[in-house]
Amino acid sequence: MNKKFVLSACLIAATMSVSMKANTLSAPALPTIPVAGQAVDLTVAAEKALPCVVHIKYLQNSKVREVEVQNDPFGDMFDPFGFFGGRQQGQKRKVQTPKREGAGSGVIISKDGYIVTNNHVVDGADELTVTLSDNREFSARIIGTDKATDLALIKINASNLPAITVISSDDIKIGEWVLAIGHPLNLRATVTAGIVSAKARSLGANGVEAFIQTDAAINQGNSGGALVNARGELIGINAMLTSPTGTNIGYGFAIPTTIMNKVVADLKQYGNVQRGLIGVSGQDVRSYIDMQKEEGKEVDLGTNEGIYIAKVQEDGASADAGIQEGDVLTSIDGHKITKMAELQEYLAKKRPGDKVVVTYVRKKAKKTATLTLKNEQGNTKVVKDKDLDILGANFRSVNENEKKELDITYGLKVGKVNSGKFKEAGVPMGFIIQKVNDESVKTIEDLNRIVKESGKSKSPVLYIQGIYPTGKKGYFAVPLED
Repeated sequence: MNKKFVLSACLIAATMSVSMKANTLSAPALPTIPVAGQAVDLTVAAEKALPCVVHIKYLQNSKVREVEVQNDPFGDMFDPFGFFGGRQQGQKRKVQTPKREGAGSGVIISKDGYIVTNNHVVDGADELTVTLSDNREFSARIIGTDKATDLALIKINASNLPAITVISSDDIKIGEWVLAIGHPLNLRATVTAGIVSAKARSLGANGVEAFIQTDAAINQGNSGGALVNARGELIGINAMLTSPTGTNIGYGFAIPTTIMNKVVADLKQYGNVQRGLIGVSGQDVRSYIDMQKEEGKEVDLGTNEGIYIAKVQEDGASADAGIQEGDVLTSIDGHKITKMAELQEYLAKKRPGDKVVVTYVRKKAKKTATLTLKNEQGNTKVVKDKDLDILGANFRSVNENEKKELDITYGLKVGKVNSGKFKEAGVPMGFIIQKVNDESVKTIEDLNRIVKESGKSKSPVLYIQGIYPTGKKGYFAVPLED
């Protein structure tokens, strides 16, 4: 039996290079054609959408990193006492990482240069180069990314660009003709055709999934490209493929525009995605019943469709509304829910503070409740991205003299402390930070990452461990919220 692989359609690989150039294409005004009940001319969709899909080149520069030395199985044989300066396991050594290049696709969604792609296309990039269908090249900057949906918004400084027409993916039907457009396998401006094979499909690869499944061929490099209908209108962003071989003998998966539109709007307005959560975890009812049968248990929930609630988060939106473990969620705002992916897709359009009406079954009785959605922190406030600016201080890595004097190997020294969270918490100038929230802090990038992650948590506090210039150890708790 062949093993099934779930792959990102764009594999960011070392030494990948691009040599082929896309043809210059024009996008004349084309009439909207009816699709149902007649033969479909897919040339209309291709001509309309091709100029809106760009090639994205990814570059990550060579970097020096510290890695932990692993045991050498032959080391003791030749140097059992370390006479020749061999390193022992647990010690650190510096290595030079190679420069990495890769490629993917993106879709122009506005004439002034906003482009949607996948998070995995741009994640970790030091430089992004966008090539248009007329071969013009631009440097791109990242506006925002969202790992949970695998989406990213980037921008180039250009005007009068060919922007794609975006429609609601809710309107597409299974069996409808679609085109996948992108730059796969180092081939520029490639179009493949297929149909919508399924909707609201989950693969268990990301946090929020409700993919459009298609049998249009998708390969490495298609990531971030467009999935369009027979009128050339955007219905999804190509993201993944499943295949027994890692190539297009399988199905492709696209992120629906209903999710994309919300993510793009949030990234523009807030810098991150505002998620409205109902505060439950569970599984499709059919899967739950099948699992119980395998254990020899007969289950009668009063319904064979919906989401079985396995856990209710304390102080979450569902707990506040009285929903309990063992309930079965069957609809939300009048929309029938048969699987978790459908619930995720609907909630992906919501923000904290929004209200939804859910229908659920408890002990075979149908009930309704109104939920006020909450954020990850358990309230309805806007979750803002935190960064080093909120701390109100300058930082630098400790130098070699400071390491010797204090007998330390790493740390960040606090420079001038201005008005900000450090001043409020009493963190003084000169204090050397070594750990924050039990994570070692060796670079400014380490600290910035921890601040961002902590800012989104339910308890946004930095617990700092370090050392004063005198050698005395110090501890501070720095709340990131007022």
